[in-house]
Amino acid sequence: MKTLKLVALTALFMLGLNTTNAVAQNADAKLVHTQIVEKSADDVWKIVRNLDFSKYSSTIGNVKVTGNHEAGASRVCATPDGKGQFKENILAYDNVNRTYTYAVVEGVPVKGLINNFKVVDLGFNKSMIVWWSNYEAFMKNPQMTEEQFTAFMQSSIQEITTNMANDA
Repeated sequence: MKTLKLVALTALFMLGLNTTNAVAQNADAKLVHTQIVEKSADDVWKIVRNLDFSKYSSTIGNVKVTGNHEAGASRVCATPDGKGQFKENILAYDNVNRTYTYAVVEGVPVKGLINNFKVVDLGFNKSMIVWWSNYEAFMKNPQMTEEQFTAFMQSSIQEITTNMANDA
């Protein structure tokens, strides 16, 4: 019984460290979204790690990837109507820690947009997708205000993570 209590306390402690670490990593982010998934972190990471947002976002028609799933790769995401696109560079990719970071370098009205994904193991066949985004400055333009951009990002992030969770 003593051993069982020790194992349970250790598991709870480690769970606390994992979620605290994920929150600490995005404390200064402009956008943060978490999605609890009733699947293992490994199952969720199998979906997230493919970097194929066209399967999970209604605003992305197709994705062309140059390079492997690693830092240095890039991708171009086109809108469904083909009239718009944005370019992304993969900055970091870590299968062991289930994370990746990418910069959106063209096609959005912000400077220095960095998006981060992490899949956190919550134990007991449960996990959490954490997405946080930050950017240096919004670039004023006639098509969109910063508030509209933020709302668009929030709804897109929610759609993508929900669809990924459902697919896991």
